Amino acid sequence: MYDVVQVTGSLLILAAFVAALGGRLQQSSYTYLAVNFAGSAALTVTAVLSREWGFILLEGVWAAVSFWSMVRKSLGRPVAVSHGS
Repeated sequence: MYDVVQVTGSLLILAAFVAALGGRLQQSSYTYLAVNFAGSAALTVTAVLSREWGFILLEGVWAAVSFWSMVRKSLGRPVAVSHGS
């Protein structure tokens, strides 16, 4: 079950990333942010269970930023997205 959660979390994050790169999702959309939050939250939980501190930091921050971006968007505030080259 542990591996299923890890693979599912990873696939969610990768799917959102590929969809954004392909122009199918905007990085500031609720869908993109929610999928990133779900994937990174799942990976954070598995990292906590195995006490992988670097992974906890990476995925925990990723989940927090995704969640905070959804909150900002729901309040009508802009979600900063870089459109650089």
